[in-house]
Amino acid sequence: MQVDDASERLQDFLQWCDRVGLVLSKKVCLSTEGTVVDYGMLAKEDIEEGEVLFTIPRSALLHQETTKVSALLKKEKSSLESTSGWVPLLLALLYESTSPESHWRPYLSLWPGFKALDHPMFWSKEERDKLLKGTGVPEAVATDLSNIQREYADIVLPFIMRHPELWNPNTHTLELYTQLVAFVMAYSFQEPQEEEDDEEDEEQRAPNPPMMVPMADMLNHVSTHNANLEFNPDSLKMVSVRRLRKGEEVFNTYGQMANWQLLHMYGFTEPYPENSNDTADIPVACLYQAAAQDVQSEPERQLFDERFKVLSQMMEENAAFVFSDQGCLTDSELHSALKLLSMSQEEFSEFRDNEGWEDDDEDDDDKISQAFSNEGLPDLKSSWKRLIHEAARLTLRSYGDAELESDRKLMEDGADLKGRSSRRWRALQVRFGQKVILHRLLELTAS
Repeated sequence: MQVDDASERLQDFLQWCDRVGLVLSKKVCLSTEGTVVDYGMLAKEDIEEGEVLFTIPRSALLHQETTKVSALLKKEKSSLESTSGWVPLLLALLYESTSPESHWRPYLSLWPGFKALDHPMFWSKEERDKLLKGTGVPEAVATDLSNIQREYADIVLPFIMRHPELWNPNTHTLELYTQLVAFVMAYSFQEPQEEEDDEEDEEQRAPNPPMMVPMADMLNHVSTHNANLEFNPDSLKMVSVRRLRKGEEVFNTYGQMANWQLLHMYGFTEPYPENSNDTADIPVACLYQAAAQDVQSEPERQLFDERFKVLSQMMEENAAFVFSDQGCLTDSELHSALKLLSMSQEEFSEFRDNEGWEDDDEDDDDKISQAFSNEGLPDLKSSWKRLIHEAARLTLRSYGDAELESDRKLMEDGADLKGRSSRRWRALQVRFGQKVILHRLLELTAS
């Protein structure tokens, strides 16, 4: 990015902010220098906890109800329904990003052509498979691209063909649509649901659709953030959550995100070991392979297959057990899986007759959480430890030939890889962080 062009676009955006009533504290400034990526926000002086850094009127937000084509999107809402729920916003962005008269042009111009986005979905398949093998990212991207192509072909293209006065398939292509999906993934916000007394109703309600929040999306993310976005009836406010020193960058949080999720959704990673939310997954399939090694006879095979069929019904397709540097985060699921796979024929028959387990003191949530923490793992039943150990070993094999120490050496000597523009460096951060967690798990479950 040319600094002069970026600075000019930034000034145009700030003037637009003034016009739309977006109020920026005099204690902060947007900058193209001294921040972790192209744009960011810096403290111009010391800031105390609880100070409002900027206020965004809801009229400045860009979403399906504020866009110039909102009436049409509302009228044809039923034809725009999709699994993602993003189609109305994406159609608004297709229109606004290519309209010279768009109210949001100074805002959207901060990302010229959306060409700078470097999510793994824009890497070649060969590059993804080579650099991110075993991390779960290539599979997630393949699902994304398939869904995007189907959504565009089945919903978006027929819609824009019906409205040639507003959209043009030669301009509003699948390529641009894909870039805008990445833009929404990386920069949009979802307003939290209002709290309801009835938890069941709350679970059934669809999440609020995403929206673009000018200024808020200029803040970068770290797990140890210092600011948070608050949603109010008339405006949104970014508020400091701790004291900031002059010159410090203002960071928002995108939630508790592991590095593989950050790379997949946002196109960046936190440097190891700074991401306190990093995780590694052990696929259920690896636990299956580990448990299958104990099967010696045909009756045992039949019992094993029956138990695993029940386990598959209990868990989502392609499910995994998630581990952090503190232990298992999906401890209840792992506990149930291990308990089921370790059942004798008599215990399994009783389980099926009772349609589940009877209440057991061992199934107390707090006890399970402690048992599958790093402190509790060494004291698990030896048969359970062995299954976890073998499943972790099989998971590590999925990363390919590179050993942990090889990646560690790259981390130490990889000055040429450093920088957020390097795909190899970002992939290494994901890969290495996951391997460290899995190797720690091997140590804790060793015989």
